[in-house]
Amino acid sequence: MPHLRSLLGTLTLLLTLTCSSLSTAQNVQSQPKLVAELDYGTFQGAYSSVYNISYWQRIPFAAPPTGSNRFRAPQPPIPLPDGAVYNSSQPFDMCPQRTVNGSEDCLYLGLYSRPWNPSLPLRPVVVVFYGGGFIEGSAYFALPPSAYPVLNVSASSDLVFIYPNYRVNAFGFLAGSEVASSPTSDSNAGLLDQRAAIQWANRYAAHFGGDPDDVSIWGQSAGGGSVLAQTIANQSFFPDGQPPPPRFRKALASSPYWPKTYTSTSPETQWIYDTMVNRTGCSSSSSSSAQDTLACLKSVPVQTIRDASLYVASSHTYNTSSYTWAPVIDSFLPNPLSEATTRTGQVNVVSAFGMYNTHEGENFIPSSSLLSTPTDFDTWLTGFLPTLRKCELDAVRRYYPPTGTTDTSTYNTTSVRAGLVYRDVVLACPAYWTASSTTTHDSNGGSSSWLGEYTISPAKHASDTYWWNQVNPAQKTDPLHYTGYTGAFASFFMTGDPNTQKLTPPDVVGVPALNTGKEFVINAAGFANTDIKQLKKRCDFWRKLAPRIPI
Repeated sequence: MPHLRSLLGTLTLLLTLTCSSLSTAQNVQSQPKLVAELDYGTFQGAYSSVYNISYWQRIPFAAPPTGSNRFRAPQPPIPLPDGAVYNSSQPFDMCPQRTVNGSEDCLYLGLYSRPWNPSLPLRPVVVVFYGGGFIEGSAYFALPPSAYPVLNVSASSDLVFIYPNYRVNAFGFLAGSEVASSPTSDSNAGLLDQRAAIQWANRYAAHFGGDPDDVSIWGQSAGGGSVLAQTIANQSFFPDGQPPPPRFRKALASSPYWPKTYTSTSPETQWIYDTMVNRTGCSSSSSSSAQDTLACLKSVPVQTIRDASLYVASSHTYNTSSYTWAPVIDSFLPNPLSEATTRTGQVNVVSAFGMYNTHEGENFIPSSSLLSTPTDFDTWLTGFLPTLRKCELDAVRRYYPPTGTTDTSTYNTTSVRAGLVYRDVVLACPAYWTASSTTTHDSNGGSSSWLGEYTISPAKHASDTYWWNQVNPAQKTDPLHYTGYTGAFASFFMTGDPNTQKLTPPDVVGVPALNTGKEFVINAAGFANTDIKQLKKRCDFWRKLAPRIPI
């Protein structure tokens, strides 16, 4: 009995200490740090008990790109007055859009995570770029924030999400010889905004609980295309003495929109610049020199630029391009994607995960009523790819016959046929090329690249965002797809491998390594691992033609 009393006393003491420790840990976590003191200002955040997140909705990460800074790489943020506390629980405006919305004072970001304070470990960081065809989009989030389902998919998903604005349309992607020769202008300014946001994460994420050395980048559509651009960007590019190259280890590109990328001074790019000059009234005799026209473009009202930009955006829809505005090949983006992804060391990421949707190309072609016959297909094809020779166009027709198959589907209509051509050229092959370019990076012998296809009807562009972008009922009524698909994303961001924190049962397949020749398929029944023989064959074909397209 004395031994039993002693044992019970010891157990009681241990239980008391354990409960005390738990109480202390819970108390620590119940007091999140909501004030971040950075070297250029102090920023006040907020806490949501409904979603159990700490969040900052508005933090400036660069100076307003106005006046002489229009069309220029982002400049360092303006320091706040000493002693001032910036209220970050407020909205910020989008960058100027293609119609009437937005403000040039737009280089802000939002941030959220589970509650954190300095007694807790740092978490992996995800910098997210929005889509919108490089002509529109916004990073501002309300509650629940974008991608909250990824954070909420399991207790093991413990991430810091950062959403930065970046300039779009003419404000973010004006190029031409005049821009190239200007010391205060940069082509690909929108991509440089994104780069600045990644650098901000490297420098400041730790103040919010983020690990600056464990950063992922993610985006869908043009946001996915932005991810591709950042992975192949020139890491030695330092505009205006800015900080060192950004550090990120993982890249997830969801349906990456990668339109034709011309050089910054090509005839196609120069036509855009000249059109902007003519439609803004900057071609008058008083603004005849190259620098005068650029100075004029920097001084005209925002709406004047926006109206001209909209004209450019609609000038090539459904033929050579979709929205015309796109990244260009320049000193920051020195090589086309099709070429860069074949070069050793050119892709600046350790682990890559690419996604595409079965029928998403159909979002970007004329309606099915205008693509109902083989003649309609030929007319569209020569308009979409006007630089290909007859023999090359004939080869396209053989790779995509009137009735055919893909690795996951069959088709017999002209519109689906055209949609597959567009999908592979602009979306699927760019995802495949980028993912496959990282297969040799893992020094531990494991896989470092994955590819997935979303096939659940209608499987159009952005159909898959249903599972991971916003809270919806299916995340409870269909936990298999939610935990299997969204959980794979969360595991990738947490560990660099979509299978490490797999949430589905053992008998449910995970994400196969790309070097196995298979892709992860999300279908109506659940998941499958499917060969990608046809996709690989077609993407190899497009890579050969890529210099003539160009992509």
